[in-house]
Amino acid sequence: MATHQHSSRYGRYTGGPDPLAPPVDLAEALDAVAEDVMAGYSPRRALREYLRRGSRNRPGLDQLAGRVQQRRRELLNRHRLDGTLEEVRRLLDDAVLAERKQLARDAAMDDTDRAFREMQLENLPPSTAAAVNELASYDWQSGEAQEAYERIKDLLGRELLDQRFAGMKQALEGATAEDREAVEEMLRELNELLEAHRRGEDTAEDFQGFMARHGGFFPENPQSVDELIDVLARRAAAAQRLMQSMSAEQREELMRLSAQAFGSPALMSQLDALDANLQALRPGEDWSGSEQFQGREGLGLGDGTGVLQDLAELDGLAEQLAQSYHGSTLDDLDLDALARQLGPDAAVSARTLADIERAMQDGGYLRRGADGDLRLSPQAMRRLGKSLLRDTARQLSHRTGARDTRAAGAAGEPAGSSRAWQFGDAEPWDVTRTLTNAITRTAADGGNPADGLHLAVGDIEVAETEARTRAAVVLLADVSFSMAAEGRWVPMKRTALALHHLVSTRFRGDRLQLVTFGLRAQSMDIEALTALPADREQGTNLHHGLLLAGRFFHQHRSLQPVLLVVTDGEPTAHLMPDGEPWFSWPPDGQTIAATVAELDRLGRAGTQVTFFRLGDDPGLERFVAGMARRIGGRVVAPDAGDLGAAVLGEYLRTHLHGDDGGISLSL
Repeated sequence: MATHQHSSRYGRYTGGPDPLAPPVDLAEALDAVAEDVMAGYSPRRALREYLRRGSRNRPGLDQLAGRVQQRRRELLNRHRLDGTLEEVRRLLDDAVLAERKQLARDAAMDDTDRAFREMQLENLPPSTAAAVNELASYDWQSGEAQEAYERIKDLLGRELLDQRFAGMKQALEGATAEDREAVEEMLRELNELLEAHRRGEDTAEDFQGFMARHGGFFPENPQSVDELIDVLARRAAAAQRLMQSMSAEQREELMRLSAQAFGSPALMSQLDALDANLQALRPGEDWSGSEQFQGREGLGLGDGTGVLQDLAELDGLAEQLAQSYHGSTLDDLDLDALARQLGPDAAVSARTLADIERAMQDGGYLRRGADGDLRLSPQAMRRLGKSLLRDTARQLSHRTGARDTRAAGAAGEPAGSSRAWQFGDAEPWDVTRTLTNAITRTAADGGNPADGLHLAVGDIEVAETEARTRAAVVLLADVSFSMAAEGRWVPMKRTALALHHLVSTRFRGDRLQLVTFGLRAQSMDIEALTALPADREQGTNLHHGLLLAGRFFHQHRSLQPVLLVVTDGEPTAHLMPDGEPWFSWPPDGQTIAATVAELDRLGRAGTQVTFFRLGDDPGLERFVAGMARRIGGRVVAPDAGDLGAAVLGEYLRTHLHGDDGGISLSL
């Protein structure tokens, strides 16, 4: 029995958005947006910058815009606009040559008549249009010559129609007299419809009747008279720009040649009326622009008009990709036009960028604040904090002597409560609650728990724990301008966000306060700190920051006070009794004394203090070293990129009773 082998071929899906494509991954976009926000951009601008840059595997708006401009240059540098004139000149030369050969062969012709005809052919004007018009009444002796001349009139008619109706040049090739009469009838009725529309006297039935009779001329299949006008006006405006892009001599030649189109002056009359109607109905189209073509490939009138339409479409895409107009969004992108001009891959990339923009706003990662501007939402902050904490944990895990805080029990003692299990949790199960959930679910589904239970993920609950040492933690972050100038601004914010996420998810019994200090100090939430711009403000008012830290510790007297100070400069400002800051550089003795006195008060209250010294300033090194000795604190001097791991490592150390061993965090 014969066997048949069947083979299948697989390729990229081309029917629009891939129905099997995975959902848009926002992790990379969120990280990039948040990074720019922390660097001082607004969330709106940060999102715009990400969409412009794109990613490693996806072109952004700028790259797509660059391809649009490259495509535009290619069209202008490839083409020139004298294709129709060249073809007419070739046909004219063919006709004249065939006629001369016929005159030379015709022995029966009167010599005087032959001489007269040869003189007519010899003295034709150099202008192609003038020569064609002069031969309009010539009595051709050669059938081949007459056929070539008739092809000139046919070509001109088809080209002029192709300017207004794409595809007419090919559709009317070899057309009969009846075909040309049908075109003239269509033009006459079209102008009547447009004139009635201008007066407001047309009806839907008028349009439907016109399309029933002449719909074959309009492959775009417009569904209303306005759609029909839009299609025709775009094409007619491109035809006008084509003429404006020609030299004055070329325009004059074509205008004079147009009288010979199909040998029918009525055709030009109808086309002129059509242009007038369309220009009146759509004055907003570009009817007077021009382009500079510099290529070698000649274009006919119809093809040239198509190229002018392509250029206009590319200009529209460039404006859409620039997103510089009020209220612009990527939903404005014409994906069909992008696919036509740059290929389907470009349209897929643009669609993905639009999906990211929409998902970032509709998915809850950006929200509008009271001022109407966009902000990173709490959901975005949690996701970003988790990502930063994971990065920091990876850094901690590479430290010498590292150990897992979970294995060491840093998560603490049971708190007496439970919560739903989440991916990555390693806390012990709350067996009672887990079984109760399974029994309740089984009964609700109509089953009998006595017949046996099958656990589902949603049934599982884990026992919540509290840190063995509950702490009130203050992160004092230097926000003087030197932090931004020296590249420490973003690492400081990343550190604060990672610490905030760690405390809020793993050490819920702790209390964390973020305090920034520049010329003044202020307490702020993580959203405000993340969006804080870098101001050119002089002053390192550690004194004011310590005052706010002491106030926070006083509010949480039952917790172990932990102070983490991140700074890159000596104190240069302190708070006066009237509440105003006082600045001095070099550091003044009063500023140092006020700062030391406040630090001493915190030390006497049992505060565990760690200084994170950024940079190699000798004065700062002496100051923090002296303060650490004075109150039994610690000094850590990390690189900016290692700041997060250093701060979180010190925070975790406070929960391990002062153990100085290496610490890592498993997530």
